[in-house]
Amino acid sequence: MVSSSSSSPNPGPGVRRSAGDRIEEVGRVWFQPWWLAGIALVCGVIILGPRLAKSLPEIGNRPEYQLRVNNIQITEVPQWVPRDLIAQVAAQAGMNPTRSVLDENLTSDLAKAFAQHPWVEKVVKVSKTVPARVVVDLVYRRPVAMVEVSTGLLPVDGTGVLLPPTAFAPEDAQRYPLITQPKSSPAGAIGKSWGDPQVVAAARLAAVLLPHWQDFRLTAIEIPAAIDVRAPQEELVFQLQTQGGSRIVWGRAPGVIYPLELSADQKIGRLEECLTRFGGFDQPDGPYEIDIRHFQEITRVRLTATKELRRKL
Repeated sequence: MVSSSSSSPNPGPGVRRSAGDRIEEVGRVWFQPWWLAGIALVCGVIILGPRLAKSLPEIGNRPEYQLRVNNIQITEVPQWVPRDLIAQVAAQAGMNPTRSVLDENLTSDLAKAFAQHPWVEKVVKVSKTVPARVVVDLVYRRPVAMVEVSTGLLPVDGTGVLLPPTAFAPEDAQRYPLITQPKSSPAGAIGKSWGDPQVVAAARLAAVLLPHWQDFRLTAIEIPAAIDVRAPQEELVFQLQTQGGSRIVWGRAPGVIYPLELSADQKIGRLEECLTRFGGFDQPDGPYEIDIRHFQEITRVRLTATKELRRKL
């Protein structure tokens, strides 16, 4: 019996395919309908995508994305900070009436604008949400003293930064410690440091005394007149004036370390002790010179006796 064989379209293993077979196989893969449709879609996106994007409305221009000044919220302002702080910052920075919250520079620009205001000590955080709203977390500067200069009184914070003088009425200024005998005028603009280390040191002392100023019935912090402005802080001995005319030798400013001199908290304790023992800094036969610097004791000498002693010397 003679067997018959049939031809197969696929050659078996080990059989080399002709170039025509390979071309035919590639054609069958590349010219499938689904593959051709995918290529057409990609080409369409590349060619028509930019034109289509330009023809669509900009989402950032929609009302819910447009930030207005009255949609900016800040940390609650204390009584000494102007209520229109946001409007002042907007005017100072030249803000546009509206701006998209999708603007990637919005939060950094607002942070810079608020940091420039003299009442702002620090911008903690700026956050934005949709519908358009921005919350600015701020730390405000706090006035601690008035510096007496030839033209009047200038407010400073606890680091010696000059604050806006127009924010204070004369009766407001009387509530703060008065720094007398400065040897300089402010070196910078409002919102910048006074620039004089003696005024800066006096401001640090005022910040410590402010909570007790009224109870202690104090009137002034004296910068020593005889000390040069370039002298080391260790040579700067402050005195406090009382309403009854007594003089309290406070000593160095807070933060200055000097052998055997008490800390600021210890000196406050000495003043409270003096009030408890004598009923006042000027009682019973004052005014006195009261020295609270010494580690072991408080010394009190009548000012008339001090003057007589100096005459003898």
